[in-house]
Formats: sequence, structure tokens, C-alpha cells
Amino acid sequence: MKSLDCSSKRVLFRRLCLLCTIIAQAILSLLPTGSVAQIAGDAPPLTPGLHDLRFSRADEPAIRYAISIPGNYSASTPVPLILALHFGVGGGDPAGAGGVMVQILIGPALAELGAIIVAPDSVRGNWSSPENEKAVNALLDMVLARYSVDKKQIAVTGYSMGGAGSWHFAEKFPERFRAAIPIAGRPPASAAGWRLPVLAIHSRDDQVVPFGPTEARIAELQKAGVNAKLIALTGITHYQTNRFTGALRQAVPWLREVWK
Repeated sequence: MKSLDCSSKRVLFRRLCLLCTIIAQAILSLLPTGSVAQIAGDAPPLTPGLHDLRFSRADEPAIRYAISIPGNYSASTPVPLILALHFGVGGGDPAGAGGVMVQILIGPALAELGAIIVAPDSVRGNWSSPENEKAVNALLDMVLARYSVDKKQIAVTGYSMGGAGSWHFAEKFPERFRAAIPIAGRPPASAAGWRLPVLAIHSRDDQVVPFGPTEARIAELQKAGVNAKLIALTGITHYQTNRFTGALRQAVPWLREVWK
């Protein structure tokens, strides 16, 4: 194969730059109006927008996370809190995955709540690992200590691996949340002992995480008298994450009713 000459290299470089610009604009178009990106240290931001931060822990790895502060936030007025768990990264580096989750799905869908959204990057592997359990709980403790949060209005949500993580955290740490919204996530094998209201969102055409177990688990919870609801979608495959935005937007009135 012949090597590229200088002119060809310049054309290729310009095309790559254009592609990167298009991708960046597409992502930014999905952000809630007025949000901004910012990289900072451990100090919690109070300005509205999406911030990419690191939370240092003694004798533990720092947690990288994104946090979205609503435009009307005031330390004198408690607001809802949403924990958002990102999808799997196929064994790759999860750095920034939490922020992407907020940008393409959670932020646009739940903006009307006026909630703080915190989205950690997984430490290693699935959200059900001991490392991630410890990291997520530490991050929640920090957010609750530093921000004005209404503790009666806290929910956990997530997509794919994060959907499974939502089921997991709601089942194992129900005292931390008031609702769970797993999206395209594999549910637990049994709903025995389940305590939280849950709204599951799943596509019948999901080719990665089967629809059946979610449908069965919601039916089991309903039979047990739990506030459980399923939004069943069609025509959406597993990797079309942003197409779940409309369904997740339906969680806003549901959450408001649950949180009364």
C-alpha cells in the first residue's frame, strides 16, 4: 500500500476534524438548555450545568463522576436527586461514561424534575461488585452532605449494565432511595422482599437483554402489591440508547406521584 503524500494527509486530517465536530455537536444538542461542561477537583460546584469531577477517598481510588446541577438550584431549597448508572463499556476504560449517560439520556429525559443528577464512572466491572457498591455509597454520602437534597425524592436509574445496577442497588440498599427506574437492564432472579416503587423500561426488540425476565419480574411485584410499572417498547434495539428518552420522560409524573 502506498503511503499518503502531504496533501492527502491534510485532507484526511480535515475530514477527521469535521467528523469530530459533527459528533461533538450531536452530543451537545442533547444536553439540557444552559448546561456547560467543566473539569474540576474535589470542590462541589454550585453553578448550573454538567460538571466532570473527581472525588478523592482516603486509601481508596478516586471516583470520577459527572454531576448536573439544575438551573434553579439554591442551597436554601432542597431538590430531588437522581443516581444515574452508565452502560457497560466492554472491558474498556469507563472514564467519562457517566457524563455521556447524563448527556444522551438521563438529562434530557428528566430535566423537568429540576433534580441534581449524579453519574459515577464504574470503578471496575459491574455495578454489583463490592468495589462499585462501596464507591457509589461513598459518592451518595458526599453529595447528600454537600448539596441541599430532599431525601424523600431520591431515585436510582441506569441503562443496560446500569439498568441491572439500578435493580441491584434498589434491592440491596432500599433505604437510600424512594424509587427505581431500570432501563434495558436484567432484573434480579426473584422479587421476594422487594420494597421500592419501580418503573421498568424495556424494549421487546432488545437483542442483548431479553424482555421476558423484566416483564415477569414486574408482574411478580404487582402480584405482591408493590407499586410496579412496565413501559414496554417496540422497534428499539439495545444500542439505540437515546431512543429511550421519550419513555424515560414518562417517569417524571410517575416519580412526582410516588414522592408525594
